[in-house]
Amino acid sequence: MAWMALLLVLAVMAVLLTGYPVAFALAGTGLIFAGIGMLIGGFDASLMGFLPGRLFGIMTNQTLIAVPLFVFMGVMLERSRVAEDLLDTMAMLFGPLRGGLGISVTVVGMLLAASTGIIGATVVTMGLLSLPTMLKRGYDPRVATGTICAAGTLGQIIPPSIILVLLGDVLSAAYQEAQLEQGIFSPDTVSVGDLFVGAVIPGLLLVGLYILYLVLQAFFRPGSMPAIPAEERAISGAALLARTARALVPPLLLIVAVLGSIIAGIATPTEAASVGAVGAILLAAVNRRLDLGRLQEVMRNTVRITAMVFMIFIGASIFSLVFRGFGGDTAVHEILTNLPGGKVGAILVVMLVMFLLGFILDFIEITFVVVPIVGPVLLMMEIDPVWLGVMLAINLQTSFLTPPFGFALFYLRGVAPEAVPTRAIYSGVMPFIAIQLIGLGLLALWPELATWLPDLVYD
Repeated sequence: MAWMALLLVLAVMAVLLTGYPVAFALAGTGLIFAGIGMLIGGFDASLMGFLPGRLFGIMTNQTLIAVPLFVFMGVMLERSRVAEDLLDTMAMLFGPLRGGLGISVTVVGMLLAASTGIIGATVVTMGLLSLPTMLKRGYDPRVATGTICAAGTLGQIIPPSIILVLLGDVLSAAYQEAQLEQGIFSPDTVSVGDLFVGAVIPGLLLVGLYILYLVLQAFFRPGSMPAIPAEERAISGAALLARTARALVPPLLLIVAVLGSIIAGIATPTEAASVGAVGAILLAAVNRRLDLGRLQEVMRNTVRITAMVFMIFIGASIFSLVFRGFGGDTAVHEILTNLPGGKVGAILVVMLVMFLLGFILDFIEITFVVVPIVGPVLLMMEIDPVWLGVMLAINLQTSFLTPPFGFALFYLRGVAPEAVPTRAIYSGVMPFIAIQLIGLGLLALWPELATWLPDLVYD
């Protein structure tokens, strides 16, 4: 009945293209096909008895507790105007340089990625705050929009990223399944902390490549990235130093508290997420931007986003159960293992499929639907799970930048002035897509970029 699994996938894609909510599309289509399969005798009805156990596993999963905590931290920092303070300060700091404002946007995007991990919020915030300023300073609209989109998507790869939390949980289950299939009954584990540590060097590598491109752009096309006039940044060295410290030190301390506690082995990712949530509250209070109304708004947004994530998780569990019931996992295993090129060919096909799916699905749906199906197959080919997780995260980040369907482009288009044409946004991200592909290539050639630091930290 593998053909029913294929029809199930096609039906889900068709329903999603209508704009129907993802969680209900996955669950509803899966249940309908399960009913059809029972009627024609191609689906074992007893498999549905595993569904309550799956849902209870989601409810009691300790790792997933980190999701609402990291969401709360990100939303609180967004409402605390941390980005605005950082951007103003970085603009003063790098203002004397051609391209300094673009470098400032990249650095702030990196810090926001390490603080919030929410792509949509970061792109929209950066677009509202920095795009008008960059255009006013004479920046080429293509350079300005491309820089903002690229910097905003760094939340995909720089920890603590929500996608790394979800990928870590899914890959952990896939890794154990792969080892059990190989007859290893004392399986090794991979944790969210492993992915966090493994993503640090690739994330910083991408930031470095972004800044290098902006420096070269400013050198060869100085008119596209002019410096801020001296009269507009008239501030003494001591005052600039104090302002930089006020803007940078608190978020840096928060990042160090969250990531440092994980890397040092003091706290699990879930415990570190609670540290981050409390730290975000303290940071908002210190900046005098915390009141009852703002706290209620942050909590409502946190509940809304978390409920969406878990509803998608439940819908994906139903979908994957029905998909496996029709033998879809066996068909995927046979296809990937029989591809020419062995595991290299399998990885290329999976990366291409996930890249294309990134045009129409959010990373949450891809993580919960696709990774549990292809993950065990790839991991049985002796692929390092940390390296695979980081590769998938960068691949999805690239997909979210790629025209014409990249989510980051839609986010920025929604807040960009009408004077900025859509074609400028599309052409502006092209150099950054090339940088992303270079980063993927480097990581493919040297897996140690993702595996060296976890091996060092966790011995």
